[in-house]
Amino acid sequence: MDGNGRWAAQRSLPRTSGHRAAEATVIDVIEAARSAGVEWLSLYAFSTENWQRPGDEVDFLMHLVRRVVRKHAPLLHARGIRCRFLGVADSRVPAGLAQDFEDLMTLTGKNRGMTLTVAFDHGGRGDIVEAARSLIRSGMPADAVNEHNFAAHLPFPDTPDVDLVIRTSGEQRISNFMLWQVAYAEWIFPPVLWPDFRATHFAHCLHTYQQRDRRFGGVAPNANGASHP
Repeated sequence: MDGNGRWAAQRSLPRTSGHRAAEATVIDVIEAARSAGVEWLSLYAFSTENWQRPGDEVDFLMHLVRRVVRKHAPLLHARGIRCRFLGVADSRVPAGLAQDFEDLMTLTGKNRGMTLTVAFDHGGRGDIVEAARSLIRSGMPADAVNEHNFAAHLPFPDTPDVDLVIRTSGEQRISNFMLWQVAYAEWIFPPVLWPDFRATHFAHCLHTYQQRDRRFGGVAPNANGASHP
């Protein structure tokens, strides 16, 4: 969800104004995804690298996210959305915010309308390292390790592989996001800044994705003389 700072700069506003404006986009996209029948939606809200930002901005983000979680918890629950938070391991995450995350996960834990995963204090490399440590602690022999049982040690192992990554504002980087799960994801890089991104943009991205030919390393039927099975 990129472009908050640039959105604010274009309007001669502080960066915090861009973060504040992003709240409406988050809710709009959640509603759009649910209406479109998306079963799993992940939002990259705060990375492990984002701790390097100025302290005042980080503090603002922590307070903003806590307000947003508390404000919209009833709506998310009423919509039947199961909420989960990927990360939240750093001691710098305020205890009150971490508790709000836990409370929302408990409140919505039995919902099955859609699963919303918010990546907060998340880093894909860190997830992979923790999975490796978990495997070692389990005593699994090295020769027995495969992709399936490795993935079972990742956080929220029931999360399916990512089909589509949408990165707004024209940025074209992975930025340490769910590295294991995005191995075969399709990517779309709309130029619109995140605070201006709306349901219509999301629908356009879904339409673009539906036009893609996903071969997962294979070839399309009848390509280069290959026949249908």
